[in-house]
Amino acid sequence: MSAPLELRRRWTLAAAATVATAALVTGCTSNTPAPEEDDTTTTDGGGETTGGANDETGDTVTIGFSAPAADHGWMGAITRAALDEAERYEDVDLRVAEATNDVNLQISQIETFINDGVDAIVLLPFDGAALTEIAIEAMEAGITVINVDREFSSPFAARTTVLGDNYGMGVSAGTYICEQVGDDPDAVVAEIAGIDSLPLTQDRSQGFEDALADCGLDVDNRVAADFTVQGGQQAAANLLQAAPEIDALWNHDDDQGVGVMAAIEEAGRDEFVMVGGAGSANVMREIQEDDSVLKATVIYPSTQAADGVRLARLIVQGKAMEDLVEVEVPRTVQLYAPVVTADNVEEYLPTAFES
Repeated sequence: MSAPLELRRRWTLAAAATVATAALVTGCTSNTPAPEEDDTTTTDGGGETTGGANDETGDTVTIGFSAPAADHGWMGAITRAALDEAERYEDVDLRVAEATNDVNLQISQIETFINDGVDAIVLLPFDGAALTEIAIEAMEAGITVINVDREFSSPFAARTTVLGDNYGMGVSAGTYICEQVGDDPDAVVAEIAGIDSLPLTQDRSQGFEDALADCGLDVDNRVAADFTVQGGQQAAANLLQAAPEIDALWNHDDDQGVGVMAAIEEAGRDEFVMVGGAGSANVMREIQEDDSVLKATVIYPSTQAADGVRLARLIVQGKAMEDLVEVEVPRTVQLYAPVVTADNVEEYLPTAFES
C-alpha cells in the first residue's frame, strides 16, 4: 500500500470521527425543545427515561466572553454567533468584553471577569500563548475556561478547547481539486495562502500538499497574502502574472478572496477551477450562481464561540453531552471542514458569514 493511500484512509477515518463530534456539539447540546410527543424515550429494557434534560432551564450561568476585534468577516461572525446562542437560554447571562487586538487589554478583561466571579469564560485569545497565564489564573480560581480557536500553550489553561480544523481544510480543498483535475498528471495547481508565519496557515498548506500527493499532484505556484481584501488582490495579481496557465486554485480565506476574485476578473482569467476557504456568504452565493471560476469553498466554522457558550453552560450545570456514553464534556472538540459546492450550498448558506 502506498503512503498516499494510507494517508487517505487515515484521513477518512479521522474525518468520520470529527463529523461525529461536531454533530454531537450541534445536536445533543441543542436547546431546541423536542416535540411534545417525544418527551420520553424508551430504553432497551422497556423502561422510560425523560428526554431533553440538557434543554431544561437550570441555575443561571454567568459567562464572560472575550474575542479579538471584528476587523474580519469571520471574526465578526464569531461574536455574533456567541451572542445569538446565549440569547436562546434563559439560564445564561453572557457578559461581553469589548473586542480588542491589544493583548494587555484582553488580559485585563479576563482579570475583571475573575474579580467579578463569573462561572465561566469563553475566550478566543488574540494570542493564545500570551493569554495562557491569565487563563490558568481563572481556572485556579474555580472558573471554567473554554478556549476557542487559538490554543493556549498549557493544558491547564482551559477545561475544554473548541477548534476548527486547519489541516483538515487543506485536506478537503486538496481532495476536491483531485476530484476535479486529478486525472491530468500535468495539471497546474496554485495556492494563495494567508499569513505564512501563522501555524494555522502552515497547517492548511500542509494538509493541501498531503491531499494533492494522494492523486499525484503538487503545488506549482504559491503566494501568501494577509487575510485582507487588499492583500488578496495583490497576491493574486502576482500569482496570475507568474502563472500564465492554471488548472486549479485554492485560496485559504474568503475575506481575502474578495480581492482575489477582483484580480482574477481584472486579468480576464477563467481557465481554472477555484476553491475558497472559511465559508463566507458572498462566496456561497457566487457558487450558487455558477458563473465564475469559484466552484467551492471549505468551511472553517464561525460557530466555535457559540459552541463554547453551549459547552460552558453544560459544564457549569454539571451536565454532559447526551449522545455520548462519557459522563463529562470532552476536553477537545474539533469541528469538521466540509466542502461546499452547488450541490449542498443551500444547507450551509444560513450559517455563513458576510465578508
